[in-house]
Amino acid sequence: MITIKEGYPEIIDAYGKAGGNEEALTSKEVASLVVHENRVLSANQVEGISLKSEQKEKGVAVELTVEEGKKIKYPVHLCFGILPKEGLQEIDLKVNVQDYAEVSIVAHCIFPNAVNIIHKMDADIKIGNNAKFYYNETHYHGDFGGIKVIPKAKIEVGEKSEYQNTFSLIEGRVGKLDINYEVTCAARSVVEIVAKVYGKEDDVIKIFDRVNLNGEGARSLVKTRVVPTDRSWSEVIGETYANAAYARGHMDCMEVVIGEQAIARAIPLLVATNDKAKVTHEAAIGSIDKKQMQTLMARGLDEDEAIDVIVKGILR
Repeated sequence: MITIKEGYPEIIDAYGKAGGNEEALTSKEVASLVVHENRVLSANQVEGISLKSEQKEKGVAVELTVEEGKKIKYPVHLCFGILPKEGLQEIDLKVNVQDYAEVSIVAHCIFPNAVNIIHKMDADIKIGNNAKFYYNETHYHGDFGGIKVIPKAKIEVGEKSEYQNTFSLIEGRVGKLDINYEVTCAARSVVEIVAKVYGKEDDVIKIFDRVNLNGEGARSLVKTRVVPTDRSWSEVIGETYANAAYARGHMDCMEVVIGEQAIARAIPLLVATNDKAKVTHEAAIGSIDKKQMQTLMARGLDEDEAIDVIVKGILR
């Protein structure tokens, strides 16, 4: 059953403008949760999913459980946001995807007027054996840059399971972003982590991913696409530890620097503790393609518009 509280229309309007599917949040067939500041504005459960939430002083605690063997037909939709210019939101997220279960989550984090906002997420994710969990998170922060986003996650992936995580922050200012994910992989599990971030003005972007391939035959791909422009600064640190026979890990990092004052750093750490394991890394830090710039400007775009088109093409 869907419950709706005061303030719902305003945040749903912002959700739609940020690219969210508004109809999904009102469908009884789709599990969903809408949180504004520390208030749950709407919630809906479907068969196979337990979705619990508890209001805290500065945020919300959320527990999402997918029952054993259940394959959830439609993606679960989550919306977290703050509409005023100032605020603090702390999300404590616990996810338990039980054995043989499958679920996708589409999450939108919306802060269109952020001038002095802190958004923290602390996630504890457990994926059982032979299970699949896909998490796609999109952020929209507005044009002021007055926001700090601090997502931290500990993820345990069971045997023969799949975990995919995509983080996108392409529209609006980043502000200050500090991602910290650690994933531990059991035998024959598959993990893919992707981050796509577009920095402008004096944005600060920090991304740290650590993958522990502890089970035989575990595999991972960590891919980052980061574009710092103007005076923005980015640092991508990736660590992969291959600790079991036939474990395979790859890190793919590309940063495109635009502007004389923008800075990009990429720091990989690859460790293999088993002689049958293999970890690889591919990194590139470069500048924008001048031919593409010239082509777009010849078609009527100014320099800033041409850069924006090229960057969004890279990130998408």
